[in-house]
Amino acid sequence: MAAVSETIQTISRLTPLADVLATVDLDVKPVTPRTVDLAAAQGRTLAVDAMSRARPNVAIAMLDGWAIDADTTLGAGGYTPALLMHTPQRIEVGQPMPPDTDSVAPFDAVKLTNGRAEALMTINPGDGVLAAGGDCDSAIPLRRAGDRLSLTDIAAFAAAGIARITVREPRVRVLPLRGSAIINAAARLIASDIERRGGSARLDDPGRDLGSVLGAESADAIIVIGGTGNGRNDNSVQTLAREAWLAVHGIAMTPGETAALGFATQRPVLMLPGRLDAALAVWLLVGRRILERLSAATHHKDADPVETLTLARKVTSTVGLAEVVPVRRNGAQAEPLAVRYLPLSSLARSDGWILVPADSEGYSEGTAVQVRPWP
Repeated sequence: MAAVSETIQTISRLTPLADVLATVDLDVKPVTPRTVDLAAAQGRTLAVDAMSRARPNVAIAMLDGWAIDADTTLGAGGYTPALLMHTPQRIEVGQPMPPDTDSVAPFDAVKLTNGRAEALMTINPGDGVLAAGGDCDSAIPLRRAGDRLSLTDIAAFAAAGIARITVREPRVRVLPLRGSAIINAAARLIASDIERRGGSARLDDPGRDLGSVLGAESADAIIVIGGTGNGRNDNSVQTLAREAWLAVHGIAMTPGETAALGFATQRPVLMLPGRLDAALAVWLLVGRRILERLSAATHHKDADPVETLTLARKVTSTVGLAEVVPVRRNGAQAEPLAVRYLPLSSLARSDGWILVPADSEGYSEGTAVQVRPWP
């Protein structure tokens, strides 16, 4: 158990969320790239453009049929067959196109009778053919630096013959300061989201000494859960201020007001409150931003979908506080379930969350809002 603090942790002011994010953008730097086997790159962020040699290097057939010169079939139809000067060569998928041919006609598009070949339909130039470089152009990246790799990306790279790739994979330690069920649940949730979003999470045992974790060099970022308030055993922020550098204690958001942000050397340290709703809200708005900065992620084609719905009833919020509100989907409407404190029942019953920005008093009934999924 953490030692009782000699002085009570207090928050002198709530720092606007925009200022906290600006600090993250300014002071959190991308991690050093490393080259990994392709199988280990799923979900990671490319550090350099992914390039491939031109594939195929010659035009190839995309279907089984007859290799022909499309011009020789002009005007051909079922009642007006076009006589072909030469019997076409049979070709199969993946085979190089023979000289003086540019298309593949289906088998039933050509009639062979006593050595005579007739086209029964007009074939367009390029039909049934993959041009040289049609799969991969050596001058155009398959994916660009900053893109997070999906399973489909990995499959396409493997098919293109790429075996290793250079990525950024932030190493993040997640430290639950106490062994309570709520803090452990929050720690597991955040560690899983880190892995899903391209990081490598290390979930520490509850109660591990915070000072030793701050001094270790085994991570690119540290997420601490618990001890940010002013309870008798809350001293995590004091420890951060003493052992490293405290940038912010108290963020103008709800839930999550007691969160803190600091740095141990160059490594960001994000301290989350010991409530599931507050820890989750701060992670969504600040923690994910830190992870994106560490990985230099700029785009992810499989990013969490955002759905626009209309509010079933109004949401009232305090100007100056950014607010995370859970909502339940009801047809084309979003029904707010809770504000300020988000009960476990509301988190479990909700389908996603909306953000009320700090400069807003809330939303009226019928307002179009963007609903984001939970991790």
